[in-house]
Amino acid sequence: MHYDAELFVAIGFAIFLGVLGWVGAHKKLAAALDARVNRIKKELAEAERLRTEAETLLASFEKKREAAEAEAKAIVAQAKAEAELLAKEARQRLDEFVERRTKQVEDKIAQAEAQAAAEVRASAADAAVRVAEAVLRRGVPGTDFVSAGIEEVKSLAH
Repeated sequence: MHYDAELFVAIGFAIFLGVLGWVGAHKKLAAALDARVNRIKKELAEAERLRTEAETLLASFEKKREAAEAEAKAIVAQAKAEAELLAKEARQRLDEFVERRTKQVEDKIAQAEAQAAAEVRASAADAAVRVAEAVLRRGVPGTDFVSAGIEEVKSLAH
């Protein structure tokens, strides 16, 4: 009879499996595999929970971003409206200022014209008095008196 090495290996392996079965290695192996399966299930559940939480946070941040953008647009619109109102008020105040200054200048011009006219009248009256005085002192005939008065008034007017 010839015994192969393969036969001895097969017999050794069967004995090894028998010893492992008798010691309860298969139960320990099954328990280890079950523990690993449970750990993987827990990790998957935790990953799913984290994914759901991340999606919720993302949605929350998106809503906050949209609200912030809307608020920023409202602030910009309000600032533009206020700027336009301020510009309008500034233009109105400037127009009123220009109108007041124009009125003041026109009043000063009218006053200066009135003062100049009064000075011309006073000068003319002065000249007429001097001419009349000179005529009365010299005894100049009436025509010379009028001509001299006109000449003196012309010289004062220029």
